[in-house]
Amino acid sequence: MRKDDILNLDNQLVFPLYLCSKEIIRRYSILLEAIDLTYTQYIVMTFFWEKKTSNVKELGKIMLLDSSTLTPLLKKLEAKGFITRERNIEDERNLVLALTKEGERLKDKAEIVAKSMRKELDLTYDEERDLIYSLRVILDKLLEDRNNYL
Repeated sequence: MRKDDILNLDNQLVFPLYLCSKEIIRRYSILLEAIDLTYTQYIVMTFFWEKKTSNVKELGKIMLLDSSTLTPLLKKLEAKGFITRERNIEDERNLVLALTKEGERLKDKAEIVAKSMRKELDLTYDEERDLIYSLRVILDKLLEDRNNYL
């Protein structure tokens, strides 16, 4: 095969990204069963462990998810006692989301999951930092491009 063949899988950035994402999510999902979270719930909880409170609009912007996707996910996290959802007194269309004490306690268990994945990936600190940086550069370019289509 020619090196410049754009349709060759070895020349496709999207293919290894897809496979890595799929495999990482699969492995996280196995570990997350122990703390009764799906991968998407885990990612949302990591947001709350950092921010503590938010609203649906801000969360959706960070996660690149719309409210119709977030609403059922947030209801499940609320039912588990990890977050609260309350109407904003000044604007009832706006839901205020907040981490609960139970949600905060879950953080210790989630750290074990994150450490297990970090150990499994076996990347050096520099490799992990460089990979995160590269992925953020790509994401920033894609989001910039996405805004040009809207």
